Amino acid sequence: MAQASLFDPVSTLDPDTCWQAVQARDRAWDGHFVTGVLTTGIYCRPSCAARHPARANVRFFGDGQAARNAGLRACLRCRPDDLARDAAAVAGAIAAIDAAEVAPALSALAAAAGYSPAHFQRLFTRHTGLSPAAYARARRRERMAGELTGAPSVTAAIHDAGYGAASRFYAEADRLGMAPSAWRSGGAGVTIRWAVVATTLGPMLVAATDKGVCRLSFDEGCEALAQRFPRATLVEGGADFAALLDQVIAAVETPGPMDHIPLDVQGTAFQEAVWRELQRIPRGETRSYAQIAAAVGRPGAVRAAGSANGANNVAVLIPCHRVVRSDGTLGGYAYGLTIKQALLDRERG
Repeated sequence: MAQASLFDPVSTLDPDTCWQAVQARDRAWDGHFVTGVLTTGIYCRPSCAARHPARANVRFFGDGQAARNAGLRACLRCRPDDLARDAAAVAGAIAAIDAAEVAPALSALAAAAGYSPAHFQRLFTRHTGLSPAAYARARRRERMAGELTGAPSVTAAIHDAGYGAASRFYAEADRLGMAPSAWRSGGAGVTIRWAVVATTLGPMLVAATDKGVCRLSFDEGCEALAQRFPRATLVEGGADFAALLDQVIAAVETPGPMDHIPLDVQGTAFQEAVWRELQRIPRGETRSYAQIAAAVGRPGAVRAAGSANGANNVAVLIPCHRVVRSDGTLGGYAYGLTIKQALLDRERG
């Protein structure tokens, strides 16, 4: 059988990528294609726990309907057709959240989908990388960022973005770090402490608000902060900053758990989902851009996943260096491939 015929023409996924997902039993790909086994006449999820078939006996289909049209039947062990219902339920919830002025309660979203709240929470998180509540907050922040650009006041923007009361936005913004006025005015009223320190990877810029690290980069100086936050108060060093700086240096020089280091970063719902997946990559391992896109429920958004990867402001702490091309080559890196390879080498060591 020729290579081109191994893949159903209705799908745009690469057959080699699909086969890698099947071999890894990668649940992130469930719902994005099905594996047809020609010798048994069944089709499965990529993550099916059944024994792997020979590659020559496999054909990939965009969905269960395409597989059934080819004369195959659903696997009774992994029940791949249930995923279509799951995907529709998540899509419906996303549409409901996007359209609502006040985010629907988890119980309401679950009831509309016909699932229990606990199951739907897990399902939504698996498909999008965010819980329904986190997704709703991120969407409100996206609208807020847009509203602030042209709004006559912060208060007007808060209500236009879907917050029922200003206090709700300020409470949420306080947890996230950046004040709403700073979104509009380039960091006005925000104090950012910073330092450039020598590391084995070269000079490293570390900067933090009182909520957490907002910038970690290599071969940059204070001017990079001034461009991003032109109206912030930039303060070099300081005793309160020293302890956090030591933790960051340790994370770079001797890779280990980093969950204890607070971050002050914000992005779109998609960017935050990508960053969350980057943080889930185990130390010493890598993922492809396609795998990251699939993990956040957007397998066709490989390029967008790469852009979200590049929008990361805190290198290492959100480990964008752990993402490589599907062929295993390094791909790009904002601070050069030498640093990217060095980070990977020390994590594997």
